[in-house]
Parts: sequence; C-alpha cells; structure tokens
Amino acid sequence: MEAERRGKPKLAVPAKGLRILVETVKAAEEFKPSQHAKRIVFRRHGILGTGLDRLLTSLFYDTMKRIGLLDRVAAELTGVESPLILDPWLRAALRVAADIVLFHQPDKATLNRLKWSVADFLSAKTHPYVGMYYWRLVDRLAEYRPRPRSVEEALEWLYLLPAWFIRRMRQLLGPGEAEELFKALNEKPLISVRVNTLKATVEEVVEELRREGKDPIVSERVPVVVKFKGPYDFDRSRLYREGKIVIQEEASAAASLILDPKPGMTVVDLAAAPGGKTSHMAELMRNRGRIYAFDIDEKRIERMRMILRRMGITIVKIFRMDARKAPRVLGGEVADRVLLDAPCTSTGTIAKNPELRWRIREEGLGEIVKLQREMLEAAARLVKPGGRLLYTTCSLLPEENEENIRWFLERHQEFRLVPLQGPYDPSPLLPGTMRAWPHRHGTIGFFYALLERIRSR
Repeated sequence: MEAERRGKPKLAVPAKGLRILVETVKAAEEFKPSQHAKRIVFRRHGILGTGLDRLLTSLFYDTMKRIGLLDRVAAELTGVESPLILDPWLRAALRVAADIVLFHQPDKATLNRLKWSVADFLSAKTHPYVGMYYWRLVDRLAEYRPRPRSVEEALEWLYLLPAWFIRRMRQLLGPGEAEELFKALNEKPLISVRVNTLKATVEEVVEELRREGKDPIVSERVPVVVKFKGPYDFDRSRLYREGKIVIQEEASAAASLILDPKPGMTVVDLAAAPGGKTSHMAELMRNRGRIYAFDIDEKRIERMRMILRRMGITIVKIFRMDARKAPRVLGGEVADRVLLDAPCTSTGTIAKNPELRWRIREEGLGEIVKLQREMLEAAARLVKPGGRLLYTTCSLLPEENEENIRWFLERHQEFRLVPLQGPYDPSPLLPGTMRAWPHRHGTIGFFYALLERIRSR
C-alpha cells in the first residue's frame, strides 16, 4: 500500500468530482457491468468526454479493482461483520475515501473536501447522522494499516486479489509463476477485435485502424484477431457499425477455430449470447448450414441479435431457453458440432473486469461445477457419431476445467478426447486439453477440451 502511494503525484479532486464518484460507486451495485453504471452517472452530470471524466474514470476503476480490500477497511473501521449491512451511500463513500486516502496522495484541499463535502452530501442523500458518522471515520483512515495473517493475505494487498485465489494459483503454478500471473491480471489489456471475414479482410481493418491513429497488432495465434491500445469509441467506429469487426478476445476466438465447423453443418451453441463465438462459427461456415443458439439472458440475446444483424449472418436460430433442455427441443445425435462455453467463475478475465475478483466466492464453486456437468450431459446427447463437442471456460480453476472433463470421460465411453496441439499450452493436469494464460500468452485465461463421439451410446 505504501509502495503504491510512493512517487505518485498529488491528487486534486474537486468537491463535485468526489460527489459524482460516490454516486458512481453506489450505482455500480445496481447496474452491471460497472462500465454501464459509470456511463449512466457521468451522462446524468454532463461530464462525459471532459477532463473530469478522465480523472474520475481512473479513480472509479481503481476503487472497483480494490473493492474487496476497501470493504475490509470499512468493516474494521465501523466494527461491523460486513459492510453490506451499512447504508449503501455510506458504504460507497467509505470505499471512495479509503481508496483515495490509502492508495493515492491527495492534496490538503482534496482531503478537506473528502471529509466535509462528502459528509454534507451523505447527510442530504440519507440522514444527517450518516454524514456525521462518516465525517468521524475519515480521520481514522490516515492511521489505518493492514495486518495480514499469512503470505496470501500479504499478497492480497500487493496484487489486489482475494487470498483464496492467490493460494489456489500458487498451488497450481508454483509461487514464482503465480506472481507473474498476478501481475498480468493487474495490467490493462489491449483492446481485442475479430475481423468479420464475411465483410472485410484483416488487411482492410488494419489499414483503417492505422488511419484512425491506432497501431494495430495482428495475432500470430488467431490471425483474424487484431489488438490495439485503448481507448476506442466503438459507437463512432465505421468498422464496428458496418459489422466488419466484433469485440472478442483472442483466446475466445480460438475456440471456433478449434471446433472447426464447416459450411452446411448443423451446429449447436449452448450458452451462446452475446454471440461472439456464434458469429465466428457462422463466418467459418460461410453463412451456410444451421446454428442453433441457446441462452437464457434476454439482454445478452438482444445484443447477440444486434451483432448477427450487423454482421450479415442469417443461419442462426435463437432459443431463449436453458441449454440443458436443448436435447428435448432438437432431439438426440443431431449436431455435427456442439460448443459449450460453460458459465463459470470467469477467473481468467479478471484483468478485463476489475471488480470481478471480489465477487467470486470459493464456497460457491460447487454449484457452478454442478451446472457445468449438467450442461455437459446435455451437450453430449446432441452430438452425432463422428461429431465433435468443444468444452471451454474462461476460468483458471481445475474444478471447472480438467476435473470436469475427467469426470465426463469416465461416464461417457462413447467419447474420446481429441488431443490439442496449440495454439496455446498443453495442460499438465490432463494431457490432450489446453490452456491459454494471461501471463504467458497476453490474452484472457481460457481452457479447451475437444471431444469426439466415436459411437452411439
């Protein structure tokens, strides 16, 4: 904490900015993802695109990235078991104050505003007692020092990751490589887009991005993926509006290439929305054949419909339905290819979703694994003899990955594992499967297992 503050320039935030920041942190509890909450509040206050926007955006994402630690500070200062029982405005204000005081170098004027202006703001939003209580707590923040009880808890403050996750990754990779992973999860990733080859070439997209002042890099592992530094206004992008690019991570785009659907095939995409892989498979099929896409999230499905329309894809039939019911709708052994990008803890995407690190709970892992296995069973029933099933997650945890595939193969002798040779690293936990790692490959964490049905059950 002290090391992070050392050398930082003095931070100056106006009173209006502090109030907006508290409001935004509170809104992030109500609207997901947090970027959406930020846009709503900033638009309400008319600061989008201003210098204050840039300053508050940086502070907001800092707060969300550290939110688990900030809540621990708030709990210790207030003496409550969990800050979730506090008034939501007070909780948001304490998160902002703890981040600014403990991780930045606020100037005296900002400290004064943080104490008085935010206290007045809370009094107006909730009750004068809440503002007074907050006012008394701010002074105590300057004296706060963490008291870690283990190596993992000490690393929490260094890498802003939960102790249980740190422990698990140290066991999986060894202490040295695990720290390389932790560093990668705290780096700002490049923007990654996939070129829609139905409408454009990679060369055309690269040339247009260069005209826009970007320095694009074409992925060596997935040649239809282009990466570049942000920020980037997709709403104003001609490439995006015309459906020539879609936002997708390299490791995610690799999944469709591994499954390798051909024109004219029947494909089922389970947990398909918002449609990155669905649209990619349709491209590989040259918009010929049929893709049945299942998902239960209406908002994500609407986004998928929009993406498919913009990209000119016509072969997808969407079902708003639990994917476990897909065999009941489509019948058994009907698909040449099945993709199950299973719902998971998403631990491989922490660099892209900073607050996610504190939402994941180790004790909830059993329920997630149960769902993944039920979806695997449904997926298996859909595959024709000679057809293939690709199981993927964006998780780094073995329970959601190798252990699920080992469990599946023990139950399904009619399937064999098709060994994967790249483009990422073989998993040492289950030969034939593959992992993409943030610190090794510069993309999100991803797991792949390709299964082939060799006979009817």
